[in-house]
Amino acid sequence: MRKIILASVLMLVSFSSAYALDKGGMFFEPMLTYETTDTGNVNFPAPTGSSDTTLKGWGTGARFGFHVLDILFLGADGRYSIPKFKDTTLGQDTDSKSWNASALAGVQMPWIVGLRAWGNWIFAGEVDPDNSRNVDEKFKSANGWRLGVGMKVAVVSLNVEYQDIKYDKTDITSVGVFNTGFSSDGTELHNKAWVFSVSFPFGL
Repeated sequence: MRKIILASVLMLVSFSSAYALDKGGMFFEPMLTYETTDTGNVNFPAPTGSSDTTLKGWGTGARFGFHVLDILFLGADGRYSIPKFKDTTLGQDTDSKSWNASALAGVQMPWIVGLRAWGNWIFAGEVDPDNSRNVDEKFKSANGWRLGVGMKVAVVSLNVEYQDIKYDKTDITSVGVFNTGFSSDGTELHNKAWVFSVSFPFGL
C-alpha cells in the first residue's frame, strides 16, 4: 500500500511540474550528455599542418530560462564534459576537460507529451586536453551554433543535437621539455559533433 501511495505522489509531482512548465514561467533543466565527433581538425602551423581530431565522451549541463506564450522558451545553456581527445598527426590520445556556454531559443508543444526544437548560439568555451606526446595545449575562445530536437514526457526529455564549434585561440604551454607559454590566434580547433542527452525540464 505504501508503495502505491509513494508512486502516486511521485506521478502527481511529475505531472504538476510538467503542467507548470507548459503554462509558462521560469524553468530549470539539468541534463546528462554524450558527444561524438562527426568531423574535426586542428590547423597547426607549418610544418605540422592540418590534423584530424575527435572528441568523444560523457558530460553534464543545465539550462535555465523562461517560457513565453506556453510554446516559446528562451534561456542560457551551460555544458561541462570529459571527452577523450584524439589527434592523428601528433598521435595524441588523452583525456580532456571541456566546457561551453550559450544562449538558446526554442519552441515546444504545450502538452505533457510533446516535441521540442531549439537553437543555441555558443559564445564561450574551452577544450583542455591532458599533456600527451609531450605537448600540452588548450583550445579557447569557442564560438558556434547548436541545433536540437527532443521528445518530452512529463519531466523527462530525450534529445539529439548537432553542434559546430570553432576554438579560435590556442595556448601551447609546453612542447617536450620546453615551457613555451605560446599563444596563437592562427591555430584553431574546429569540431562538428552529435550530442545525445536525457534532460529533466522542471517548471519553477
